[in-house]
Amino acid sequence: MRALALAGRGTPGLDHLRLEERPVPEPADDELLLRVSACGVCRTDLQIVQGDLAPHAVPVVPGHQAVGRVEAVGRSVTGWTIGERAGAGWLAEACGHCAACRSGRENLCPDARFTGWDRDGGYAEWMTVRADFALRLPEGPSDLAAAPLLCGGVIGYRALRIAGVQPGSRLGLYGFGASALLAIQVARHWGCEVYVASRSPAERERAVRLGATWAGGYDDPPPAALDAAVTFAPAGSVVVAALRALAPGGIVAINAIHLDRVPEFPYELLWGERSLRSVANYTRADAHEFLDLAARIPITTEVDSFPLTDGAAALRALAGGRVAGAAVLVMDGR
Repeated sequence: MRALALAGRGTPGLDHLRLEERPVPEPADDELLLRVSACGVCRTDLQIVQGDLAPHAVPVVPGHQAVGRVEAVGRSVTGWTIGERAGAGWLAEACGHCAACRSGRENLCPDARFTGWDRDGGYAEWMTVRADFALRLPEGPSDLAAAPLLCGGVIGYRALRIAGVQPGSRLGLYGFGASALLAIQVARHWGCEVYVASRSPAERERAVRLGATWAGGYDDPPPAALDAAVTFAPAGSVVVAALRALAPGGIVAINAIHLDRVPEFPYELLWGERSLRSVANYTRADAHEFLDLAARIPITTEVDSFPLTDGAAALRALAGGRVAGAAVLVMDGR
């Protein structure tokens, strides 16, 4: 099989991605073997490749939004059959017995491992995934359209929950990339008033087309105080802008695995029982709830597709803001 791997332990960067020929992996007793058809390209992949996030394993195949078909099942696997469609997301495994796991917070498990960071991901024609962490996908969306649901969709859904969004809330979305494109569809389904902040005029126009009540720049005050906000941009200054727009008692959920820094801000912005919360990973329950909801709404995705051989180009396009929706790698000839 072909796989796009991050190799070497020198200075990280896109130049360290190599297209390799590898043997098809064998599934362990508790794993599925997937023949991958599509894999989303996430900003977290870019941060791993560029070294913003320290590598956990090198070499490693990035990619944690993989969609494929089950081609083999491990000896101890139940509940999955060959030919079923399955997805592999960011959370690859958790211990199942620590305090976090026992309380339904497996996303905070200290021994959690992640797809495309700790173990090989979906920038490849074949991959293995632990069967109990594989995701069942709703009927309807194509493999290409389903891939962005597995990270941007799921983590955006968790961010809305962490922010305490309720039906009818006044919600701010700060940054309007692939994850926010899906989150706004959930929020509008819940009857929320959505206020979008972005530095991109094109993204602001798209937000209004998708039902946003208002769209402006990061430093533009929305016309109403927000009950909740989610920040998607990996910049701490945006977090402060969202906090400034909150009504008392509101929550800003920071949907970023890597943030440059949160600049100093006056305590008055936090006063009034306003809260800042980070969003860390997701649980399988989040994924199951979101995928069911996505099928009911139904959520639509906007995709820019690239062949596997152009994986580095896809990451460069993402870094340069040249991806209109979600970038997705498609295995050649599939």
